[in-house]
Order: sequence, then structure tokens, then C-alpha cells
Amino acid sequence: MPKLTQSEVSTTGPKLWVVLARAHGALAAYVENCIAAEGLCLSDFMVLEVLLHKGPMTISGIGEKVLLANASMTAAADRLEEKGWVVRQSSENDRRSKIVALTREGRAFISELYARHARDIEAVTSVLTQREQDQLRSLLKKLGFSAKAATWHRAREPRPPSPKQSSRERQRG
Repeated sequence: MPKLTQSEVSTTGPKLWVVLARAHGALAAYVENCIAAEGLCLSDFMVLEVLLHKGPMTISGIGEKVLLANASMTAAADRLEEKGWVVRQSSENDRRSKIVALTREGRAFISELYARHARDIEAVTSVLTQREQDQLRSLLKKLGFSAKAATWHRAREPRPPSPKQSSRERQRG
């Protein structure tokens, strides 16, 4: 029987997942290496980038944007404050809450760094045409929304009994 070529093998969900995970891993490693070469960890870069594009925010607000826990956010804010790139100010609405804002030096630093970061990303993604980039973005969003919806529905489904449960436990539900 002749061996099938790569183009004759259909892509399945599991195959797509592996390719997507590997592509993400390679891109993430590239970005982390570029950021590390600038003497910054990725979480600190993400905090500075959010402040550059969204303006002053609370620690929890930044954490929601960059997907970091409050404890990690506090540590990042401490490191960035020590370098003179951010300041914490009291919130006008809630005195218990602190607002994190870029300093002039921090804005200059992250503006220049973000421009280099954007060029680095463009260099890697330029292997795709603009049409392919637009198409990939649209397809990834579609896939992400599907996964989010499936997660939401699955979380609300009743779970079947575990094979390890006794018959009494199954009856109690």
C-alpha cells in the first residue's frame, strides 16, 4: 500500500492541538528570549506594556489583563518601582486601592522596548502574507470562542459517576 503524503493526511483535532501547542511554545520562547535579552522578565514586560497601552490601573486590573495573580503582580510592581519605572498612587475613588502608573523614565523605556518587540514579532510572523495573518487571526479567534463555549457548557453538565464510586455513592448522586 502506498504511503500517504502529508497533504493527503487529514488534520484532526488532536493533530491541530499539537501543532498549535508547538507553535505557541516556539513563539513564546522567542518572545521570552528577546525580552530577557533586554534584562527584563516577561511578567515585568507585560505589566509595563499594559500600562503603556491602557494607562494607569490598579494592581488587580493589571493582573486581569496579563493573567497574573495579585501576589505576582505586587512583586512585579515592587521590582518596577525599584527601577523607577512605575509609581503607586492612592486611588481617588477608593483609598484602600493603589493605582500603578508609568513614570516618565518608565514610559520612555517601555516605548522604545515595545517598538523593538513589535519589530521582533513582525520578523517572525512575516513568513505569512497579510491575508494569511488576517485569516489565521480570524480562525484562532473562532477556535478560542468555541473552546470557551465548550468549557462553559461542560462546567454545567452533570458529571457521570466515577468508576471508583460505590453503588451507594452513585445512588446518592
